[in-house]
Amino acid sequence: MAAAAAAAAAASRTLLCFHQKLIISSIYSTTTSKITHPFLQRIKNSAFFSSISCVHQLQSDPQTQTHGRHPNVVDILERRGLLESITSDNLRSLASSNEKTLKVYCGFDPTAESLHLGNLLGIIVLSWFLRCGHQAVALIGGATARVGDPSGKSIERPELDIDTLEKNILGISKTFSTIFGSSNVVILNNYDWWKDFSFLDFLKQVGRFARIGTMIAKESVKKRLESEQGLSFTEFSYQLLQGYDFLYLFQNKGVNVQIGGSDQWGNITAGTELIRKILQPDSDNEAYGLTFPLLLKSDGSKFGKSEDGAIWLSPSMLSPYKFYQYFFSVPDADVIRFLRILTFLDLEEIDELEKDMKRPGYVPNTAQRRLAEEVTHFVHGEDGLNEAVKATEALRPGAETKLDWKTIEAIAEDVPSCSLAYDQVLNVSLVDLAVSAGLFESKSAARRLLKQGGVYLNNNRVDSESKRIEPQDIVDDKVLLLSAGKKNKVVVRIA
Repeated sequence: MAAAAAAAAAASRTLLCFHQKLIISSIYSTTTSKITHPFLQRIKNSAFFSSISCVHQLQSDPQTQTHGRHPNVVDILERRGLLESITSDNLRSLASSNEKTLKVYCGFDPTAESLHLGNLLGIIVLSWFLRCGHQAVALIGGATARVGDPSGKSIERPELDIDTLEKNILGISKTFSTIFGSSNVVILNNYDWWKDFSFLDFLKQVGRFARIGTMIAKESVKKRLESEQGLSFTEFSYQLLQGYDFLYLFQNKGVNVQIGGSDQWGNITAGTELIRKILQPDSDNEAYGLTFPLLLKSDGSKFGKSEDGAIWLSPSMLSPYKFYQYFFSVPDADVIRFLRILTFLDLEEIDELEKDMKRPGYVPNTAQRRLAEEVTHFVHGEDGLNEAVKATEALRPGAETKLDWKTIEAIAEDVPSCSLAYDQVLNVSLVDLAVSAGLFESKSAARRLLKQGGVYLNNNRVDSESKRIEPQDIVDDKVLLLSAGKKNKVVVRIA
């Protein structure tokens, strides 16, 4: 009886908690678009919406929290492993003050048509400042990309032509629009103030305040000077260009914090020094710098690279499905740390996931699935997540989800594919087709796996060697999906 009573009480508490969260969700839903995916319903009803550090979404006005005390964003970043260094402890005090709203910026040089996973940390840290009631600026380096930052590079970056730069700037702007949505993030291009700044003006207004000894002492400069490649004057000057960006934004836009990866410390402090020497602000109006650690795996290797190259944020360069799969395959040793760094989940919820991983009956990859869902939703939005999850579920061999042409095409860029004429497919033996499509090297290999139950046509296991392709096997009269085991797939397009 006692056990039954305890169970009933627990159920009652759970139901009450659910109703409370449902009320929060209902109130919040008046300012958000319709949520359709079960995962999105789950996060909408989670502690995410009741956490003081995540009171509002990116799309809300950051000024709504200035009436009360700001959650301390520096403390939040530190607890989540997103803080490497700050230029002054005064920043920590200001971060929780209700008398001053910080205005923070992060720079992104358009060296490619898309940002990549390494850039995502800067976007996430900007987002944390937004969520804690501060203001954010995303600065596109339309001018500095013409020079190239030597930080972390062993050789000089290749020069980009104007058309490529403009194309890259447009691609990165689209990524910002997708991630930040209608939030009050200001997007600027530093070419707007550099284009009319002559070299003589630069030497007079900036160069005379720079000291060669200090510039050479920067870690990024020292490493390059010691290398065989050396360092060009153009690259050597980069820290002053970035430093002046901070000065310009401080003076003209009210920006008082610059953030960046740990390899940007030298460039950031170049900016705070220029501001101190040229503008001489009083102690109540200082400029600050904050860096976050680089994204590394537990083995020390760089996180954000795959066998095929960088993990891009733009869906035109990497599909949401493949982006999702990258996070789904994160090793157990890294997944909890990445949940802290790359998501906005409550730390208590992440701790619970970590405990679950050590308990009997834990379903493998549960934590990875949550990581993949959270990051994909943040970068690609609801539609991107729906596309990735649908493709993941539908493309699992043996899945009951009915395949359609669009689902198969969503992964066509990420798996091998070929085009064959209709008469090269219809009534052809599945074994022959699997070999001609490149799924197997030989018919004997195909027959061997087929006998073991590992060959699938459109996710349906094929048991008979005599199986031939029939009209109803061709999905929407356009494609076929052949699978060998769980991972090896080939898309066959009907030409």
